[in-house]
Amino acid sequence: MSAPALEKDTPRVRRTLPGPDGLVWTTLRLHRTALWAWTGYVAISLGLLLWLWGPGSGEARRAFDSLGYEGAFEAARHDLGWGFFLTFDSLFYDPLTWARIAAVAVSLFAAGPLIARELESGTVQLAWTQSVSPARWLAAKLAVPALSVTLGTTLIVVLYRLVWDDRNHLLVAGIGPRDLAFSVGPATVANALFGLALGVLAALVLRRTLPALAVAGTGTYLAGAFRGNSWPFQGSHQQPELPVHSRAVTSTGAEIRDPGCTTQACLDRHDITGFTRHYLPSPDYWPRQLAETGVLLALTALAVAAAFLVLRRHQPRRKEASA
Repeated sequence: MSAPALEKDTPRVRRTLPGPDGLVWTTLRLHRTALWAWTGYVAISLGLLLWLWGPGSGEARRAFDSLGYEGAFEAARHDLGWGFFLTFDSLFYDPLTWARIAAVAVSLFAAGPLIARELESGTVQLAWTQSVSPARWLAAKLAVPALSVTLGTTLIVVLYRLVWDDRNHLLVAGIGPRDLAFSVGPATVANALFGLALGVLAALVLRRTLPALAVAGTGTYLAGAFRGNSWPFQGSHQQPELPVHSRAVTSTGAEIRDPGCTTQACLDRHDITGFTRHYLPSPDYWPRQLAETGVLLALTALAVAAAFLVLRRHQPRRKEASA
């Protein structure tokens, strides 16, 4: 048979992505539903923040421009017209709440569908027999969601800080602005990564889906609950007070103490033509954020290292070749 005929009859071997790339694509395809859910969460959070930065704050801004803080306080008591008592003030804290829930959801995903389900069903044994080492398998399982979590959470944090800097004067004073100001930052990203690492470790140690879900979810929730209020190394179990600059502006441009007017007659009597109000940067913000971030990243690194040690202990041993 001639050489051209041999080339025609021989089936071509389809090239696949080498090494880790193949594992990455396999992980993406296997957990594409979770990836789409995460993408949807990030998109909704970013969309809400952009809306609050723009048209969503229109009514509150008009109220503030008219009566200052009294106007913003009054706007926080009136629904935007959607029902369910949704106001600019209440909606502003939703992305922070979602971020805390998302960290627990990431932990549950890592403990269940990502690791424990494959261990429980035995499908991981098949992967390890296809020239994929357990260490490479675990590295891919960690790297893909870690990248998605880091990028998505970072985008939310950056946009949140921008919206906070530009719209915090419309928020009603109290625990809400203080909690948000000291919670949103790099520690928010580290908290989500810690949830991922804890979920993976719980799955590898317990090797059962339901127990791993319980341990990972509870641990991540407690870590998030301790953030900002109960870290013992911060010297205080509560966030410090957040200073605020609030003044009324007269027709001459002078800033005076806001008299708290609720009518135009009161404004005219005090010769008030405008208002200025914003929360001042706190010197405690970065020390607290860096302390929280450092502790959470250290715990994440320990959890990842422990996960690889546990995997090494439980991976199947190769049979020695017979003499």
